[in-house]
Amino acid sequence: MSQNTIKVWDPLVRIFHWSLVVFFTIAFLTGEEAESLHVYAGYVVIGLVIFRILWGFIGPEHARFKDFVFGPDKVIQYLKSLASGSPQRYVGHNPAGGYMVVLMLATLLVVTFTGLKAYAAEGHGPLAANAEISVIPIAKAVEGDRKGNGAVERGKNKGEKYWEEIHEAASNFMLGLIVLHILGVIVYSKLHKENLVKAMITGEKDSE
Repeated sequence: MSQNTIKVWDPLVRIFHWSLVVFFTIAFLTGEEAESLHVYAGYVVIGLVIFRILWGFIGPEHARFKDFVFGPDKVIQYLKSLASGSPQRYVGHNPAGGYMVVLMLATLLVVTFTGLKAYAAEGHGPLAANAEISVIPIAKAVEGDRKGNGAVERGKNKGEKYWEEIHEAASNFMLGLIVLHILGVIVYSKLHKENLVKAMITGEKDSE
């Protein structure tokens, strides 16, 4: 680290960030074609999100939520300074970026939970034993078979479809947040003449 830089992002935050980029991309691109790869990538994403939430409370200074989650007034003040072309500088996440981090983590929780529920509706995964939507059709299996009316298959498809639609919508919303995140990084980097991508690789930012 040179005298003109300051250490901001610890190694675990950087590993989390780039691992999330890789495994969310894998999960997003393999949803239809490679179910096993999609599921395993999803499990990694769950682990990463849980880690980041915990690290937001026990990690070093700039990794903690209290360092970058500000009140609405601070966010508005920052957005006004951004619109003026001279945004206020923050060593860690700026107020708008902090809210984006929280929103993305919350969205990922929805994405992974609904993914687990959809998988459970097929009788797989850690939630399968407790999934009401998957249990109800199973309970009707004997009756459906006796009547010969296919009640089980219809019920199972309905349960899977319900969670899959929410899962897909949340995933697409997450993709939109990623696009906004990238645009925000580009704008911030240009206005402050900082390479934020490099900073998330090295962990260092300019001291001034």
